[in-house]
Amino acid sequence: MREILLDCIIDCLKLLPFLYLSYLVVEYAEHKMSRKTKEMIYRAGKAGPVLGSLIGIIPQCGFSAAAAGLFAGGMVSPGTLLAVFLSTSDEMLPIMVSEGIQPSVIVKILGVKVVVATVVGLAADFAAERILGRRNEMPEHPDMCEHEHCGCGEHGIWYSALNHTLQTAVFLFLISLAIGFGMEWFGVSGASRGISKLPGAEAVLSGLVGMIPNCAASVLITQLFLEGILSSGALFAGLLCGAGTGLLVLYRENPDKKMNLAITAALYVSGTLAGMIVGQLGIL
Repeated sequence: MREILLDCIIDCLKLLPFLYLSYLVVEYAEHKMSRKTKEMIYRAGKAGPVLGSLIGIIPQCGFSAAAAGLFAGGMVSPGTLLAVFLSTSDEMLPIMVSEGIQPSVIVKILGVKVVVATVVGLAADFAAERILGRRNEMPEHPDMCEHEHCGCGEHGIWYSALNHTLQTAVFLFLISLAIGFGMEWFGVSGASRGISKLPGAEAVLSGLVGMIPNCAASVLITQLFLEGILSSGALFAGLLCGAGTGLLVLYRENPDKKMNLAITAALYVSGTLAGMIVGQLGIL
């Protein structure tokens, strides 16, 4: 119990700088930028999925949380958010480095994640433009302070960003704590070991484990792969679907529930299918 509590506190503390900076950007855009300026920034982000996929591979789940906050504020596209989610590595990289895994293997894993994230992100933006029927037009996003009815916009962007950061940090801490105790109670590790006994379902179930909005999911999937319990396809499916705490921030900050569900579905389907395909190719 003490270990779970400590892990949740550390994870939330590591997220604070990323959350604060992302909220500061959103607050500045909402209160200081004109609609025209924001549209110019949004339209200039056509290469967003490429940049998002490269940023996501940095072993820090704070980037996925920050990307979700920026998306909720209308600063990045759905494809960019998906690219960050798909490429997010969380604890996979440091675990493999500490275990002495060959650099070539690590490079292949990161390379596949970047390619999949970029392709899916670009495809998502293309599809979003066609579905919305508004090419190069920034979608409407409600004012964050108005959405939360906190009135903090009256006190300046620095205070407002700090207020949102602390509220989100408390929310993430409580949810992460619940998930941590849930994983311990239900024995997710033991259940995951049974994945390999279900033919054809390994990648599907590994993807579901990866979707758990907690940095521990990537740790579990990586360790099971290193122990020879999961195949390479299941590894990729789990790591691609794992977006850390990004999904929690998305559902808390973005009021468009249909969009949130669409992004969640796209993350799981694309990550699982890509994992299956990569597994068949025998890249690892």
